[in-house]
Amino acid sequence: MSSASNILASRNPAPAPFVPPLLRRYREVRALSAAIAAPLSAEDCCVQSMPDASPIKWHLAHTTWFFERMVLGDRPGYAPFDARYDALFNSYYLALGTPFARPRRGLLSRPGLDEIGAWRAHVDAAMAEAIGDPACRDRVMLGIHHEQQHQELMLTDIKHAFWCNPLLPAYRPRAPFATAAAGAAEWIGHEGGIVPVGHADDGFAFDNEMPRHDVLLRPFRIAARPVTCGEFQAFIDDGGYRRSELWLSDGWALGLERPLYWLDADRLFTLAGPSPIDPAEPVAHVSFYEAAAFAVWAGKRLATEQEWEAAARREPAAGNFLDLDVLAPRAASRGGGLFGDVWTWTRSAYDPYPGFRPFDGALAEYSGKFMTGQMVLRGGSCATPEGHVRASYRNFFPPAARWQFSGIRLAEDA
Repeated sequence: MSSASNILASRNPAPAPFVPPLLRRYREVRALSAAIAAPLSAEDCCVQSMPDASPIKWHLAHTTWFFERMVLGDRPGYAPFDARYDALFNSYYLALGTPFARPRRGLLSRPGLDEIGAWRAHVDAAMAEAIGDPACRDRVMLGIHHEQQHQELMLTDIKHAFWCNPLLPAYRPRAPFATAAAGAAEWIGHEGGIVPVGHADDGFAFDNEMPRHDVLLRPFRIAARPVTCGEFQAFIDDGGYRRSELWLSDGWALGLERPLYWLDADRLFTLAGPSPIDPAEPVAHVSFYEAAAFAVWAGKRLATEQEWEAAARREPAAGNFLDLDVLAPRAASRGGGLFGDVWTWTRSAYDPYPGFRPFDGALAEYSGKFMTGQMVLRGGSCATPEGHVRASYRNFFPPAARWQFSGIRLAEDA
Protein backbone atom coordinates (compact mmCIF):
# COMPACT_ATOMS: atom_id res chain seq x y z
CA MET A 1 0.00 0.00 0.00
CA SER A 2 1.34 3.45 -0.90
CA SER A 3 1.95 6.14 1.72
CA ALA A 4 -1.04 8.06 0.34
CA SER A 5 -3.19 4.98 0.80
CA ASN A 6 -1.92 4.63 4.37
CA ILE A 7 -2.94 8.20 5.10
CA LEU A 8 -6.42 7.64 3.66
CA ALA A 9 -6.82 4.43 5.64
CA SER A 10 -5.89 6.18 8.87
CA ARG A 11 -8.43 8.92 8.17
CA ASN A 12 -11.12 6.38 7.31
CA PRO A 13 -10.61 3.47 9.69
CA ALA A 14 -12.63 0.35 9.12
CA PRO A 15 -15.84 0.39 11.17
CA ALA A 16 -15.80 -1.69 14.33
CA PRO A 17 -17.70 -4.96 13.96
CA PHE A 18 -21.26 -4.85 15.27
CA VAL A 19 -21.69 -6.51 18.66
CA PRO A 20 -25.28 -7.43 19.62
CA PRO A 21 -26.40 -5.57 22.79
CA LEU A 22 -26.88 -8.75 24.83
CA LEU A 23 -23.43 -10.06 23.93
CA ARG A 24 -21.91 -6.69 24.77
CA ARG A 25 -23.68 -6.73 28.14
CA TYR A 26 -22.49 -10.28 28.78
CA ARG A 27 -18.90 -9.31 28.07
CA GLU A 28 -19.10 -6.21 30.26
CA VAL A 29 -20.33 -8.22 33.22
CA ARG A 30 -17.76 -10.96 32.76
CA ALA A 31 -15.03 -8.32 32.48
CA LEU A 32 -16.13 -6.74 35.75
CA SER A 33 -15.70 -10.05 37.57
CA ALA A 34 -12.15 -10.24 36.22
CA ALA A 35 -11.52 -6.64 37.29
CA ILE A 36 -12.72 -7.40 40.84
CA ALA A 37 -10.29 -10.32 41.04
CA ALA A 38 -7.39 -8.46 39.40
CA PRO A 39 -5.83 -6.92 42.57
CA LEU A 40 -5.71 -10.31 44.30
CA SER A 41 -2.99 -12.93 44.40
CA ALA A 42 -3.64 -16.60 43.75
CA GLU A 43 -3.35 -17.12 47.51
CA ASP A 44 -5.97 -14.43 48.18
CA CYS A 45 -8.34 -16.11 45.72
CA CYS A 46 -8.25 -19.42 47.61
CA VAL A 47 -9.13 -18.08 51.08
CA GLN A 48 -12.45 -18.99 52.71
CA SER A 49 -12.78 -17.12 56.00
CA MET A 50 -16.09 -18.59 57.20
CA PRO A 51 -18.72 -21.10 56.02
CA ASP A 52 -21.02 -18.37 54.68
CA ALA A 53 -18.29 -16.90 52.47
CA SER A 54 -16.63 -18.44 49.41
CA PRO A 55 -13.18 -18.06 47.85
CA ILE A 56 -12.89 -15.57 45.00
CA LYS A 57 -11.72 -18.40 42.74
CA TRP A 58 -14.89 -20.32 43.56
CA HIS A 59 -17.08 -17.34 42.58
CA LEU A 60 -15.24 -17.04 39.24
CA ALA A 61 -15.72 -20.76 38.67
CA HIS A 62 -19.32 -21.04 39.83
CA THR A 63 -20.58 -18.21 37.61
CA THR A 64 -18.86 -19.94 34.69
CA TRP A 65 -20.43 -23.25 35.71
CA PHE A 66 -23.83 -21.55 35.69
CA PHE A 67 -23.53 -20.48 32.05
CA GLU A 68 -22.05 -23.83 31.03
CA ARG A 69 -24.71 -25.90 32.82
CA MET A 70 -27.81 -23.73 32.44
CA VAL A 71 -27.25 -22.27 28.94
CA LEU A 72 -24.69 -24.33 27.04
CA GLY A 73 -25.37 -27.76 28.54
CA ASP A 74 -28.23 -28.66 26.19
CA ARG A 75 -26.78 -27.11 23.02
CA PRO A 76 -25.81 -29.64 20.33
CA GLY A 77 -22.09 -30.03 19.88
CA TYR A 78 -21.02 -28.26 23.06
CA ALA A 79 -18.32 -30.10 24.99
CA PRO A 80 -17.73 -29.14 28.64
CA PHE A 81 -14.26 -27.79 29.41
CA ASP A 82 -13.83 -30.42 32.13
CA ALA A 83 -16.78 -32.60 33.18
CA ARG A 84 -15.25 -33.06 36.65
CA TYR A 85 -15.89 -29.39 37.46
CA ASP A 86 -19.62 -30.02 37.53
CA ALA A 87 -19.44 -31.56 41.00
CA LEU A 88 -17.02 -28.93 42.33
CA PHE A 89 -18.78 -25.73 41.37
CA ASN A 90 -22.48 -26.55 41.59
CA SER A 91 -23.66 -24.39 44.47
CA TYR A 92 -26.93 -25.89 45.73
CA TYR A 93 -28.80 -27.40 42.76
CA LEU A 94 -29.55 -30.84 44.16
CA ALA A 95 -31.47 -31.83 41.05
CA LEU A 96 -28.14 -31.61 39.18
CA GLY A 97 -26.13 -33.75 41.57
CA THR A 98 -24.50 -33.55 45.00
CA PRO A 99 -22.66 -30.22 45.37
CA PHE A 100 -19.28 -30.00 47.05
CA ALA A 101 -19.89 -28.95 50.67
CA ARG A 102 -20.08 -25.18 50.99
CA PRO A 103 -17.99 -24.87 54.20
CA ARG A 104 -15.15 -26.79 52.48
CA ARG A 105 -14.81 -24.70 49.31
CA GLY A 106 -11.52 -23.29 50.59
CA LEU A 107 -9.98 -26.75 50.24
CA LEU A 108 -10.29 -26.64 46.43
CA SER A 109 -6.72 -25.59 45.65
CA ARG A 110 -7.15 -27.37 42.33
CA PRO A 111 -8.09 -26.49 39.65
CA GLY A 112 -5.76 -23.51 39.80
CA LEU A 113 -6.64 -19.92 39.03
CA ASP A 114 -5.11 -20.14 35.54
CA GLU A 115 -7.24 -23.19 34.77
CA ILE A 116 -10.35 -21.34 35.93
CA GLY A 117 -9.37 -18.48 33.61
CA ALA A 118 -9.03 -20.89 30.69
CA TRP A 119 -12.45 -22.34 31.52
CA ARG A 120 -13.99 -18.87 31.54
CA ALA A 121 -12.48 -18.17 28.12
CA HIS A 122 -13.78 -21.50 26.78
CA VAL A 123 -17.32 -20.76 27.99
CA ASP A 124 -17.20 -17.14 26.78
CA ALA A 125 -16.34 -18.30 23.27
CA ALA A 126 -19.28 -20.71 23.22
CA MET A 127 -21.62 -18.11 24.72
CA ALA A 128 -20.90 -15.70 21.86
CA GLU A 129 -22.80 -18.09 19.59
CA ALA A 130 -25.47 -19.13 22.09
CA ILE A 131 -26.47 -15.53 22.81
CA GLY A 132 -27.69 -15.22 19.22
CA ASP A 133 -30.26 -17.97 19.83
CA PRO A 134 -33.60 -16.45 20.98
CA ALA A 135 -34.36 -19.65 22.90
CA CYS A 136 -31.39 -18.90 25.18
CA ARG A 137 -32.13 -15.26 25.89
CA ASP A 138 -33.98 -15.64 29.19
CA ARG A 139 -31.34 -17.91 30.68
CA VAL A 140 -28.55 -15.65 29.47
CA MET A 141 -30.20 -12.71 31.20
CA LEU A 142 -30.58 -14.76 34.37
CA GLY A 143 -26.92 -15.77 34.17
CA ILE A 144 -25.83 -12.14 33.78
CA HIS A 145 -27.79 -11.04 36.85
CA HIS A 146 -26.62 -14.13 38.72
CA GLU A 147 -23.00 -13.14 38.06
CA GLN A 148 -23.74 -9.61 39.27
CA GLN A 149 -24.99 -11.07 42.54
CA HIS A 150 -21.70 -12.92 42.88
CA GLN A 151 -19.72 -9.77 42.11
CA GLU A 152 -21.11 -8.21 45.27
CA LEU A 153 -20.35 -11.42 47.16
CA MET A 154 -16.78 -11.38 45.86
CA LEU A 155 -16.25 -7.99 47.47
CA THR A 156 -17.97 -8.76 50.76
CA ASP A 157 -16.23 -12.15 51.04
CA ILE A 158 -12.72 -10.81 50.41
CA LYS A 159 -13.38 -7.97 52.85
CA HIS A 160 -14.21 -10.50 55.55
CA ALA A 161 -11.11 -12.56 54.69
CA PHE A 162 -8.79 -9.55 54.88
CA TRP A 163 -10.41 -8.44 58.16
CA CYS A 164 -9.57 -11.85 59.61
CA ASN A 165 -5.90 -11.27 58.73
CA PRO A 166 -3.97 -9.54 61.58
CA LEU A 167 -2.19 -7.42 58.96
CA LEU A 168 -5.56 -5.87 58.01
CA PRO A 169 -4.47 -5.61 54.36
CA ALA A 170 -6.13 -3.36 51.82
CA TYR A 171 -7.90 -4.90 48.85
CA ARG A 172 -7.10 -1.76 46.88
CA PRO A 173 -6.52 1.91 47.79
CA ARG A 174 -9.50 4.20 47.80
CA ALA A 175 -9.47 7.17 45.46
CA PRO A 176 -10.40 10.50 47.09
CA PHE A 177 -14.05 11.42 46.71
CA ALA A 178 -16.16 14.32 47.84
CA THR A 179 -17.72 14.05 51.28
CA ALA A 180 -20.47 16.05 52.90
CA ALA A 181 -22.06 16.34 56.28
CA ALA A 182 -25.18 14.26 56.64
CA GLY A 183 -28.27 16.35 56.23
CA ALA A 184 -30.97 16.64 58.83
CA ALA A 185 -33.39 13.76 58.96
CA GLU A 186 -35.85 14.17 56.09
CA TRP A 187 -38.83 11.94 55.39
CA ILE A 188 -40.58 10.60 52.32
CA GLY A 189 -44.30 10.43 52.93
CA HIS A 190 -46.75 7.96 51.44
CA GLU A 191 -50.51 8.18 51.71
CA GLY A 192 -50.99 4.41 51.90
CA GLY A 193 -54.01 2.63 50.46
CA ILE A 194 -54.13 -0.31 48.07
CA VAL A 195 -50.81 -0.37 46.20
CA PRO A 196 -49.28 -2.86 43.75
CA VAL A 197 -46.15 -4.75 44.78
CA GLY A 198 -43.90 -6.92 42.62
CA HIS A 199 -42.30 -6.85 39.18
CA ALA A 200 -44.39 -4.95 36.67
CA ASP A 201 -42.69 -4.47 33.29
CA ASP A 202 -41.02 -6.49 30.55
CA GLY A 203 -37.51 -6.16 31.96
CA PHE A 204 -35.64 -8.88 33.80
CA ALA A 205 -36.73 -10.00 37.27
CA PHE A 206 -36.01 -12.95 39.53
CA ASP A 207 -38.85 -15.34 40.27
CA ASN A 208 -39.15 -14.12 43.88
CA GLU A 209 -40.27 -10.69 42.61
CA MET A 210 -43.46 -12.11 41.09
CA PRO A 211 -46.36 -12.16 40.70
CA ARG A 212 -47.44 -8.57 41.01
CA HIS A 213 -50.19 -8.23 43.60
CA ASP A 214 -51.99 -5.63 45.68
CA VAL A 215 -51.36 -4.90 49.35
CA LEU A 216 -53.07 -2.54 51.77
CA LEU A 217 -50.78 0.00 53.47
CA ARG A 218 -51.51 2.51 56.18
CA PRO A 219 -50.08 6.01 55.67
CA PHE A 220 -46.38 6.03 56.58
CA ARG A 221 -43.12 7.92 56.29
CA ILE A 222 -39.70 6.50 55.47
CA ALA A 223 -36.36 8.19 56.06
CA ALA A 224 -34.84 9.83 53.00
CA ARG A 225 -31.35 8.66 53.96
CA PRO A 226 -29.84 5.77 55.92
CA VAL A 227 -28.80 6.02 59.55
CA THR A 228 -25.25 7.37 59.83
CA CYS A 229 -22.23 6.18 61.80
CA GLY A 230 -22.54 9.27 64.00
CA GLU A 231 -26.16 8.47 64.83
CA PHE A 232 -25.28 4.86 65.53
CA GLN A 233 -22.42 5.97 67.79
CA ALA A 234 -24.98 7.89 69.84
CA PHE A 235 -26.91 4.62 70.22
CA ILE A 236 -23.72 2.93 71.45
CA ASP A 237 -22.90 5.80 73.81
CA ASP A 238 -26.38 5.54 75.31
CA GLY A 239 -25.78 1.90 76.17
CA GLY A 240 -27.71 0.55 73.19
CA TYR A 241 -25.83 -2.75 73.18
CA ARG A 242 -26.36 -3.18 76.94
CA ARG A 243 -30.08 -2.40 77.19
CA SER A 244 -32.00 -5.63 76.78
CA GLU A 245 -35.35 -3.84 76.50
CA LEU A 246 -34.34 -2.61 73.02
CA TRP A 247 -33.53 -6.03 71.62
CA LEU A 248 -35.28 -9.03 70.15
CA SER A 249 -34.39 -12.07 72.23
CA ASP A 250 -32.39 -13.89 69.55
CA GLY A 251 -30.36 -10.77 68.85
CA TRP A 252 -29.64 -10.09 72.52
CA ALA A 253 -28.30 -13.63 72.89
CA LEU A 254 -25.57 -12.91 70.30
CA GLY A 255 -23.77 -10.59 72.73
CA LEU A 256 -22.85 -7.98 70.10
CA GLU A 257 -20.89 -4.86 71.03
CA ARG A 258 -20.45 -2.83 67.84
CA PRO A 259 -21.02 -3.13 64.07
CA LEU A 260 -18.86 -5.62 62.25
CA TYR A 261 -15.54 -4.09 61.13
CA TRP A 262 -15.58 -1.31 63.75
CA LEU A 263 -12.09 -1.74 65.18
CA ASP A 264 -12.70 0.72 68.03
CA ALA A 265 -14.62 3.94 68.63
CA ASP A 266 -12.62 5.80 65.98
CA ARG A 267 -11.64 3.34 63.23
CA LEU A 268 -13.30 0.76 61.03
CA PHE A 269 -11.95 -1.74 58.55
CA THR A 270 -12.70 -1.06 54.89
CA LEU A 271 -11.68 -2.56 51.57
CA ALA A 272 -8.96 0.11 51.59
CA GLY A 273 -7.73 -1.06 55.00
CA PRO A 274 -8.28 0.63 58.38
CA SER A 275 -9.91 4.04 58.07
CA PRO A 276 -11.28 6.72 60.42
CA ILE A 277 -15.00 6.45 61.06
CA ASP A 278 -16.84 9.19 59.17
CA PRO A 279 -19.82 10.24 61.32
CA ALA A 280 -21.73 11.25 58.18
CA GLU A 281 -21.23 7.94 56.38
CA PRO A 282 -24.12 5.45 56.47
CA VAL A 283 -23.52 2.78 59.10
CA ALA A 284 -22.93 -0.59 57.46
CA HIS A 285 -22.41 -4.25 58.37
CA VAL A 286 -25.12 -4.39 61.00
CA SER A 287 -27.49 -7.30 61.52
CA PHE A 288 -31.26 -7.15 61.38
CA TYR A 289 -31.21 -7.36 65.18
CA GLU A 290 -29.01 -4.27 65.47
CA ALA A 291 -31.21 -2.41 63.00
CA ALA A 292 -34.35 -3.33 64.94
CA ALA A 293 -32.78 -2.36 68.29
CA PHE A 294 -31.65 1.00 66.92
CA ALA A 295 -35.16 1.67 65.59
CA VAL A 296 -36.68 1.01 69.04
CA TRP A 297 -34.05 3.26 70.64
CA ALA A 298 -34.86 6.03 68.13
CA GLY A 299 -38.61 5.76 68.78
CA LYS A 300 -39.22 4.62 65.20
CA ARG A 301 -39.45 1.26 63.41
CA LEU A 302 -38.16 -0.49 60.33
CA ALA A 303 -40.22 -0.29 57.16
CA THR A 304 -41.89 -3.36 55.74
CA GLU A 305 -40.63 -4.41 52.34
CA GLN A 306 -43.99 -3.39 50.84
CA GLU A 307 -43.66 0.11 52.30
CA TRP A 308 -40.12 0.43 51.00
CA GLU A 309 -41.18 -0.63 47.51
CA ALA A 310 -44.20 1.68 47.44
CA ALA A 311 -41.92 4.64 48.27
CA ALA A 312 -39.13 3.49 45.95
CA ARG A 313 -41.42 3.32 42.92
CA ARG A 314 -41.60 7.11 43.09
CA GLU A 315 -37.81 7.47 43.16
CA PRO A 316 -35.27 6.81 40.40
CA ALA A 317 -33.30 3.59 40.85
CA ALA A 318 -30.13 5.65 41.13
CA GLY A 319 -27.62 5.99 43.93
CA ASN A 320 -24.10 5.16 45.05
CA PHE A 321 -23.56 1.71 43.58
CA LEU A 322 -20.39 -0.25 42.84
CA ASP A 323 -17.40 1.98 42.08
CA LEU A 324 -14.12 0.08 42.25
CA ASP A 325 -12.32 3.31 43.15
CA VAL A 326 -14.50 3.91 46.24
CA LEU A 327 -16.08 0.68 47.55
CA ALA A 328 -17.66 2.35 50.56
CA PRO A 329 -20.91 4.10 51.44
CA ARG A 330 -20.74 7.81 50.77
CA ALA A 331 -21.95 10.54 53.05
CA ALA A 332 -24.58 12.67 51.34
CA SER A 333 -27.46 14.89 52.31
CA ARG A 334 -29.99 12.25 51.26
CA GLY A 335 -27.70 9.26 50.89
CA GLY A 336 -28.63 8.89 47.24
CA GLY A 337 -32.35 8.48 47.87
CA LEU A 338 -33.68 4.98 48.57
CA PHE A 339 -31.09 3.13 46.47
CA GLY A 340 -27.41 2.43 46.95
CA ASP A 341 -24.83 2.91 49.73
CA VAL A 342 -26.21 0.22 52.08
CA TRP A 343 -28.92 -2.41 51.84
CA THR A 344 -31.98 -1.56 53.92
CA TRP A 345 -33.09 -4.18 56.43
CA THR A 346 -36.89 -4.40 56.37
CA ARG A 347 -39.26 -5.82 58.98
CA SER A 348 -40.49 -8.42 56.48
CA ALA A 349 -39.71 -12.12 56.48
CA TYR A 350 -38.63 -13.58 53.15
CA ASP A 351 -41.81 -15.37 52.11
CA PRO A 352 -43.29 -16.22 48.70
CA TYR A 353 -45.72 -13.78 47.17
CA PRO A 354 -49.31 -15.01 46.70
CA GLY A 355 -49.30 -17.18 43.60
CA PHE A 356 -45.50 -17.52 43.52
CA ARG A 357 -44.15 -19.85 40.84
CA PRO A 358 -40.44 -20.69 40.70
CA PHE A 359 -38.40 -20.82 37.52
CA ASP A 360 -38.77 -23.98 35.44
CA GLY A 361 -36.62 -27.09 35.65
CA ALA A 362 -33.38 -27.10 37.64
CA LEU A 363 -33.74 -23.35 38.13
CA ALA A 364 -36.72 -24.00 40.41
CA GLU A 365 -34.12 -24.14 43.20
CA TYR A 366 -32.86 -20.62 42.49
CA SER A 367 -34.63 -18.76 45.31
CA GLY A 368 -37.80 -20.46 46.54
CA LYS A 369 -35.98 -23.07 48.65
CA PHE A 370 -34.58 -20.27 50.85
CA MET A 371 -37.95 -18.82 51.83
CA THR A 372 -37.64 -19.56 55.53
CA GLY A 373 -35.63 -18.03 58.35
CA GLN A 374 -34.54 -15.00 56.31
CA MET A 375 -35.32 -11.28 56.35
CA VAL A 376 -35.74 -9.08 53.26
CA LEU A 377 -33.33 -6.28 52.38
CA ARG A 378 -33.98 -3.67 49.73
CA GLY A 379 -32.23 -1.04 47.65
CA GLY A 380 -28.68 -2.20 46.87
CA SER A 381 -25.34 -1.03 48.24
CA CYS A 382 -21.97 0.43 47.32
CA ALA A 383 -20.95 -3.11 46.26
CA THR A 384 -24.00 -3.70 44.03
CA PRO A 385 -23.27 -3.37 40.29
CA GLU A 386 -24.97 -0.47 38.54
CA GLY A 387 -28.23 -1.46 36.84
CA HIS A 388 -28.69 -4.65 38.83
CA VAL A 389 -31.45 -3.60 41.25
CA ARG A 390 -34.91 -2.13 40.82
CA ALA A 391 -37.83 -1.23 43.08
CA SER A 392 -39.12 -4.81 43.15
CA TYR A 393 -35.73 -6.44 43.85
CA ARG A 394 -35.73 -8.63 46.99
CA ASN A 395 -32.45 -9.48 48.68
CA PHE A 396 -32.52 -11.78 51.71
CA PHE A 397 -30.21 -12.92 54.49
CA PRO A 398 -30.53 -14.52 57.93
CA PRO A 399 -31.23 -11.88 60.60
CA ALA A 400 -27.80 -12.34 62.23
CA ALA A 401 -25.83 -11.79 58.99
CA ARG A 402 -23.47 -8.81 59.08
CA TRP A 403 -20.76 -9.28 56.44
CA GLN A 404 -22.90 -7.71 53.72
CA PHE A 405 -23.17 -3.93 53.29
CA SER A 406 -26.41 -3.89 55.28
CA GLY A 407 -27.67 -0.74 56.99
CA ILE A 408 -30.63 0.92 58.61
CA ARG A 409 -33.39 3.17 57.31
CA LEU A 410 -36.09 4.25 59.75
CA ALA A 411 -39.83 4.46 59.21
CA GLU A 412 -42.88 5.52 61.16
CA ASP A 413 -46.65 5.68 60.88
CA ALA A 414 -47.79 8.96 59.39
